[in-house]
Amino acid sequence: MKTHSAPYITTVCLGLAAFLASPLVLAEPLASWNDSDSKKAIIEFVENVTDPDSDDFVPEEQRIAVFDNDGTLWTEQPMYFQLAYALDRAATAEESRLDTEIKKAAAKGDIGPAMAAGMEGLAEVIAISHADISVDDFQADVRDWLASAKHPDTGMAYTDMVFQPMLELLDYLREEDFDTYIVSGGGIHFMRAFATETYGIAPQNLVGSRVNVELVDQDGTLTLMKRAGIDYVDDGPGKPVAIDEKIGVRPIMAVGNSDGDVPMLTWTTEGDGPRLGVLVHHTDGEREVAYDRDSHFGKLDKGLDEATDRGWVLVDMANDWSAVYPEAP
Repeated sequence: MKTHSAPYITTVCLGLAAFLASPLVLAEPLASWNDSDSKKAIIEFVENVTDPDSDDFVPEEQRIAVFDNDGTLWTEQPMYFQLAYALDRAATAEESRLDTEIKKAAAKGDIGPAMAAGMEGLAEVIAISHADISVDDFQADVRDWLASAKHPDTGMAYTDMVFQPMLELLDYLREEDFDTYIVSGGGIHFMRAFATETYGIAPQNLVGSRVNVELVDQDGTLTLMKRAGIDYVDDGPGKPVAIDEKIGVRPIMAVGNSDGDVPMLTWTTEGDGPRLGVLVHHTDGEREVAYDRDSHFGKLDKGLDEATDRGWVLVDMANDWSAVYPEAP
């Protein structure tokens, strides 16, 4: 039997340890995703578009992935978190700002009249806290609110109710030299208050809805002031238009969860070359909330009907994810 000296064994052990610690030995991506067809489809797509020897190879500068926010990256029930912020601030607003019945109802926590009035009603509620305030002061107030506000059902901080599997997907794509963007119906200034810290997405990579903004001179200092009224709504057919204007490149991957995201996924996946559309289906009534066709927020009806024919990945939250929220530190 051949034996080896102690220095030889030591050298082999050190070499093995170095190999195991090297970047070549990578942890499996999407650790909180079960070994499902959804996970396999996503990984297969990413591997194909990043492999220079693949017929589906896509250069780095064209690897654009866009994500909806509400219901896709974090929870959106029982209402959009930005609306929860607006209601909280309405409850403490000065009486002079509550100049309509819809606003007065909102100040009492009743969102019904605003919902019945549609977008115009919601715009009234939003204006209580989103108008006649500088962009800087507004974002500082949002950060203060997020630091202390708790979700009414879970008691968790809102920024703790992000989806762990989606955080992993964002990280995985960036490791593979994708540029990741948020394209959301949520307010651009609201999202900029937390998106970098929460998702690792820079402010310039956020596309969202916007109220009117005015540049004013305040005692010799130029200040951006938020005003009443909607400049544009980044939802439904507005999403592809906003992507074209703000990003300038058709993405190769789009991820959403509602019918408001269907035009973005359709436009993305109808482009030339390899494309991937992903819809998150909220099927988990135990760990989150189960909803789709009849929901007031995040309604998924048309998307459910079209996903299979269009070849989109339909993520079944209950079965495809081993975890929903990040574990508490």
